[in-house]
Formats: sequence, structure tokens, C-alpha cells
Amino acid sequence: MGKILIDNLEVGMMLARDVHDRAGRLLLGEGTELTSKHLIIFRTWGVEEADIVGGDDGSNASVLPAEVTPELLAAAEAALSPLYRTANLEHPAMAELFRLATIRKVQHGGC
Repeated sequence: MGKILIDNLEVGMMLARDVHDRAGRLLLGEGTELTSKHLIIFRTWGVEEADIVGGDDGSNASVLPAEVTPELLAAAEAALSPLYRTANLEHPAMAELFRLATIRKVQHGGC
């Protein structure tokens, strides 16, 4: 299983974990097969990603939107690196935070 960004979710994918909104309310339960209505609900409630059965959680490229090129990603990482210079990026939580910040920077034109 692996986390997939909302823009990469497709009808027919199956949830590996429950999906909650930003306030922690349950939107959809584990094991549910996604429909187009579910994807609309996720966007409405601010869900940015979901754990999908069979997703590749070892590769960041699998969860990147198509418009994010390796060059843009490298530029965003270089721009954010000074902010994370004292952080232990080998810690899973910090590595994930850095990954998400990098993706967000690229998506919002920060590079």
C-alpha cells in the first residue's frame, strides 16, 4: 500500500486505510472501492492523499503529479534544504514532512 495524491487517485482504486477530513471526521472506510463521487468528496473536504491498496510507498515518483518534473523537484529540494539543515531527514516523519513541503512548493509555483 502507499499514499497517492488526490490528483493521481482513480475510480476503482481500493482504500488501504480510512480517509478522514482535516478535522479528523471519517469520510470513507478502509476497503472501499473509489468512485467519482468519492473523489469529489475528498476534494470538497480538503483530503490531499489517500492510502491505496497496491500503491508503491517506496517511490516518491509514484505519487507526484504529472506536471512535476525531476528538474522542478530538484530545484524545490535545493530551495528548501536550508530550512531543514538542522532536521534529521533520516527520521521517517521529518523525511515525509520534507517530501510534502517539496511537492507543495513545486505545485504552488515556488521554484
